[in-house]
Amino acid sequence: MEVETVEINVHVGADSKMEKITEEIASIVRDSSIDEGSVNIFVPGATGSISTVEYEPGLREDVPEALERLAPEDIPYKHHQTWNDDNGRSHVRATIMGPGTMVPFVNGNMKLGQWQDIVILNHDTRARNRKIIVQLIGE
Repeated sequence: MEVETVEINVHVGADSKMEKITEEIASIVRDSSIDEGSVNIFVPGATGSISTVEYEPGLREDVPEALERLAPEDIPYKHHQTWNDDNGRSHVRATIMGPGTMVPFVNGNMKLGQWQDIVILNHDTRARNRKIIVQLIGE
């Protein structure tokens, strides 16, 4: 069993905006010495998420709008009182979505569905440069 770890950085807009990172992850998988296994994609921090989605204009609007309905901006959050800040909803959204995902790969190619892309979402109230940890495990 081998393990390889790579870090990449991506700039992402505020309030659950997303950026596609499929090509960057695919390149890391192809360039790896590991031929078959799983790639774990993880964003450190409490207000970011990694997921998969069909990365198209409609869903790039639908996903943040759905998250706004689940954890809206205009309600009180205890987090604001605790830390005197404005991103309670950001933490709730990140908790709902989770910080990472795992994708299998064979012969250096990820086994994603035809319309499935890997994305990073920044739920914070300001744009952020996000570090992403990409860890390949396999043989």
